[in-house]
Amino acid sequence: MTEVLSRASAENEAVPETPVLDVVMPVYNEEDDLEQSVRRLHRHLKDNVPYPARITVADNASTDSTLAIALRLQAEIPGVRAVHLDLKGRGRALNHVWRDNDAQIVAYCDVDLSTDLNALMPLIAPLISGHSDIAIGTRLSHSSRVVRGAKREFISRSYNLILRTAMRARFSDAQCGFKAMRTDVARSLLPYVEDTGWFFDTELLVLAERVGLRIAEVPVDWIDDPDSSVDIVATAVADLRGCARVAWALGRGRIPVAELRKTLGRDRLPGPALEGVPHGMVGQLVRFCAVGVASTLAFALLYLVLRPLGAQGANFLALAITAVMNTAANRRFTFGVRGAEGRGRHHLFGWGVFLFGWAVTAGSLFALHRWQPDAGRGLELTVLVVSNLVATATRFVGLRWVFRRKPTSSDTLITTERSAA
Repeated sequence: MTEVLSRASAENEAVPETPVLDVVMPVYNEEDDLEQSVRRLHRHLKDNVPYPARITVADNASTDSTLAIALRLQAEIPGVRAVHLDLKGRGRALNHVWRDNDAQIVAYCDVDLSTDLNALMPLIAPLISGHSDIAIGTRLSHSSRVVRGAKREFISRSYNLILRTAMRARFSDAQCGFKAMRTDVARSLLPYVEDTGWFFDTELLVLAERVGLRIAEVPVDWIDDPDSSVDIVATAVADLRGCARVAWALGRGRIPVAELRKTLGRDRLPGPALEGVPHGMVGQLVRFCAVGVASTLAFALLYLVLRPLGAQGANFLALAITAVMNTAANRRFTFGVRGAEGRGRHHLFGWGVFLFGWAVTAGSLFALHRWQPDAGRGLELTVLVVSNLVATATRFVGLRWVFRRKPTSSDTLITTERSAA
């Protein structure tokens, strides 16, 4: 990849060396729309953004006169630069320009300017203030005003529904071409974003959420470009493949999420303290209870199915099977531990908890049969569920200790400062 830059003409006013904002416009064969869009964006930045700003036209392997137009605009308009990449890919262009950038905030917008530029200041404001790490425009908010066909509306909402269910994403609109990011965060996060095409946005946002970054959403007004060259179906298929690839990478621990969370994530900072309650315990307890309810139902079903083997045998097998499932679910869902690191140790502890639970429940069954030898299956199950509740309370305390997050230097520094205060 080569970068093509030229100086603005001498009669133009000087461009700030370190802009606060760099708005990147990735383009491929956009000779018809480029000049009009750049001039419109430049006027908006000059009139409405009270910070030094730059426009970067990122040409990714255009075969028409797009690059020549970008170079001419660079020479004519202060605060415009042209960057050329030899390979295609919107994601490749954004990754390259954002990572190698001297601005404090990097943003991008599509060349068709479908998104109303009045949303630009609300987009970058939470980043400049330090409130958020990434900001995205959303067309799916109730207050957004969107004009587009039913087909694109259906595909967009279906895609975001898939992200919410399959990837547990909480952001509402992955593919709106209107996003911004703090540059220091971009330098740390983008090396782990592999996609070079349209899935770039989704991969970046999914990883940002897993790392614990704060994503601000801004409702936008958006008008569909009827002349867009994007193949919607092909893009949707590629996005689904990307989802599978990212899910596999996260599940296999190929992305150092834990390390990135320690250095970037906002969950490295202590949240609001509750009197007598350790940090994070309330949310963990809620998730643990949800896992516990599912495990109890699974145990009850397995016990009834296996009861012909005898009460003690059915209890042992049902507990053993649900113990493995319970440890895996709590590891990932309750305490947010992903990847292979420590998995064997965690499951070993889970088996220790299983043995404790089995001892409690087996003892309860033994006592029940000594007290009431003809006890029915309903009474047996009731005693076992109550005994499991006792074992569950112990399991939560034990798992919270096993899955505890080691304090980082940032945590130690903040604790010290609070103590000093």
